[in-house]
Amino acid sequence: MALNFFDQFMSPMFLGIPLMALALTLPWILFPTPSSRWINNRLLTLQGWLINQFTQQLLLPINPQGHKWALMFSSLMIFLLSLNMLGLLPYTFTPTTQLSLNMGLAVPLWLATVIIGMRNQPTHSLGHLLPEGTPAPLIPILIIIETISLFIRPLALGVRLTANLTAGHLLIQLIATAAFVLLPLMPTVALLTTVLLFLLTLLEVAVAMIQAYVFVLLLSLYLQENV
Repeated sequence: MALNFFDQFMSPMFLGIPLMALALTLPWILFPTPSSRWINNRLLTLQGWLINQFTQQLLLPINPQGHKWALMFSSLMIFLLSLNMLGLLPYTFTPTTQLSLNMGLAVPLWLATVIIGMRNQPTHSLGHLLPEGTPAPLIPILIIIETISLFIRPLALGVRLTANLTAGHLLIQLIATAAFVLLPLMPTVALLTTVLLFLLTLLEVAVAMIQAYVFVLLLSLYLQENV
């Protein structure tokens, strides 16, 4: 039996219809919605407290002008976190392993921060392209290097999220396949491999949360430079 480890990253299809839209919509359905009661239940209270703490920590170093992005950052964090965590369940699809989706999130948000900086403080934004005290012969080279580094930012955002999640899923599938194959041959080794698989799964849960936070954190840093 030929096993292709990359089949898990293919976009799911049903009767020729891509289910990517369903995979992106499902996480929002699972979140509890506020009710009309005066006192919320414990789950809603915990959810509101976590979102409040995350937003305060994220926007603490940003000027009040950038606090308009609080809803955007909070929604993006919850969206990425839920997609990453649901993708660790068996027989599920992780949309954030697709580079096209991650670039579709990274490029518009990065471009919005750059446009805000160019509109509100163009001199300060262009000043990032040339460090202060640069020798005259190095000015053209540094401007080119800083411009390239500026345009690489959204690519780094998308590739970082895609690469970390893809590598984690591949490792889990490789170790799970090894444990399944070794079970009838060497049960002791298979048991140790299963323990390793459990520890790796816990690590991937942490990676799924950290990568969602890093994605939003870097966007907030880009915004901080332009407001």
